[in-house]
Amino acid sequence: MRTAWDRVRHALFFEIIGLILVIPLGALAFSMPMHDIGVVGLVSATIAMAWNYLFNFGFDAIMQRTVGTTLKSVRLRIVHAVLFELGLLIVLMPFIAWYLGITLIHALVMDISFALFYMGYAFVFNLAYDRVFPLPEWRQAA
Repeated sequence: MRTAWDRVRHALFFEIIGLILVIPLGALAFSMPMHDIGVVGLVSATIAMAWNYLFNFGFDAIMQRTVGTTLKSVRLRIVHAVLFELGLLIVLMPFIAWYLGITLIHALVMDISFALFYMGYAFVFNLAYDRVFPLPEWRQAA
């Protein structure tokens, strides 16, 4: 299982790279100032980092307990990404509506757009992260 330091490194890399991508893309896609998307992005990233740590810790603990490893198949990575984004969607939608002064429906559309982007990004990022920083147990399994 990953150490606390490894989980912090993972969350920081994930959010920093994600913000570099999502702020200009979100401003362009929604015709809003980068500043507004940046604030939404930074607050969302802060909440997401806490959620990332807690969710991944819990997910890995359940995997370790039920299947004896934290090695994830492609199918399990898809489930992992979807569950992560659903939890985040529930928390972030009201904040986005309030901060941007938009309806909950508009915020839902924005939040779903961000979630779809981050699901694809999370899949690619986590796959790359696991290859760059593999756990010793995975080397033995290979």
